[in-house]
Amino acid sequence: QAQLVESGGGLVQAGGSLRLSCAASGRIFRTYAMGWFRQATGKEREFVAAITWSAGNTDYADSVGGRFAISRDNAKKTVYLHMNSLKPEDTAVYYCAARTAPREYTYVREGDYDSWGQGTQVTVSS
Repeated sequence: QAQLVESGGGLVQAGGSLRLSCAASGRIFRTYAMGWFRQATGKEREFVAAITWSAGNTDYADSVGGRFAISRDNAKKTVYLHMNSLKPEDTAVYYCAARTAPREYTYVREGDYDSWGQGTQVTVSS
């Protein structure tokens, strides 16, 4: 399993932008499929975005498509979530997730992942 550490969360006004980072340990990061999930207070954790190990494919929740972008730098063992046009409903704790991936595939279910970060809080004020 990978060790994951998220950073970059904070307080931002509606319409603003943030970039979340997730630094991973492990020698085989380049074979990990990565994902971002979020959990708002009182709600279940939900899928946000996913990326294949080669960054050849990405997938997004309908609620963030066109506003968020996931990317990765395998040399730095880091995955990013670029968040633009933020809305108050984007307020949540954001989690990074990883799993080894034998083929190019984006995983969108929480149960597909076996490594999780501790989460970073994103708060969007209206």
